[in-house]
Amino acid sequence: MPGTTNPLAPQPLPGIQPGEMPARPRRPRRRALRRAVAVALALGLVGSTAIWTDTLGAGDKWQRLLDRVDRFIAGPVPDRTSVPTIVVTPPPTVEPTVPPTASPTRAPDVTVVPTPTVEPTPARLPVDVETARDPNAVFAHELTITWCAPAGITMVVAIHGQANATEEFQREVAGRVHEFESYDDSRNGGWGPSAMAEAFAAYGVPGYEIHAYETGEEALRASAVAIEATRAPVVLLAWRGAHTWVMTGFRADADPRIFPDAIVTGAYILDPWYPSVSSIWGPSDPPGTFQDEAEMVRNFLPWKRPEGKYPDRDGRFIVMIPTIPLGTGG
Repeated sequence: MPGTTNPLAPQPLPGIQPGEMPARPRRPRRRALRRAVAVALALGLVGSTAIWTDTLGAGDKWQRLLDRVDRFIAGPVPDRTSVPTIVVTPPPTVEPTVPPTASPTRAPDVTVVPTPTVEPTPARLPVDVETARDPNAVFAHELTITWCAPAGITMVVAIHGQANATEEFQREVAGRVHEFESYDDSRNGGWGPSAMAEAFAAYGVPGYEIHAYETGEEALRASAVAIEATRAPVVLLAWRGAHTWVMTGFRADADPRIFPDAIVTGAYILDPWYPSVSSIWGPSDPPGTFQDEAEMVRNFLPWKRPEGKYPDRDGRFIVMIPTIPLGTGG
């Protein structure tokens, strides 16, 4: 009826005129959440770009964080027996002694001994030995700043013909580190020369020994002799044991197999750090570059690690010597 109110009709809300829509209540928490998500996405995009481009060292820091997480997940470094370090000392110089002459009681019997044929002394000539025919074909750049050992293993195994020097193979090697690590080899865990020797054997390249020498000259001379004898590469622990160099040849003032006092004047090196630049050691060189004596003295330094003591290695020059000729492993 006119003038009457239908009780079933919707009634206007207090303070709202008919036909008006009530304003939605503000939700500050939801807006703050959206803003936080947007900021996080922006930081994530910038951060991932920085890691990818290594802006201000972000990529290095990220890799080190991943390494710490991996170490935490793997647990304590196993305390087990691994490939030992053989300390090589130069033979002592022995002065010849002449026994006192006794007064004979009778004339000794005289025996005529034929004069032996004297072989002519070989000529002392410089030698230049390089066993890597195509260094680029077996070169592996370390995919992260801490993968010089997996890259070095990749190159040695490739030179022996047991794998190809691919990124996939390097990643596979890096993923197996906890199979080979030991506390005696690396106080921090991860790769040390013993773990590398075990990895070589696992990939069909047995027979690598870890030798420690008192001087760099002795280490390089022994490495040169091993390369000539086996045609296989030597591994040098450069940068005081922090880095892996693969030595595939050398130059010397004489053949070290014939002349024990031959002086090795440099080495042909595959440096997995190339083409990166170190803030400490400077730029690295392309695969197969000959490193002269000055560069060897600058980079190949005696073992000294900050994480602890290594009685058989500290203060000595560490090399991994092949004992089996190239191509006879497997």
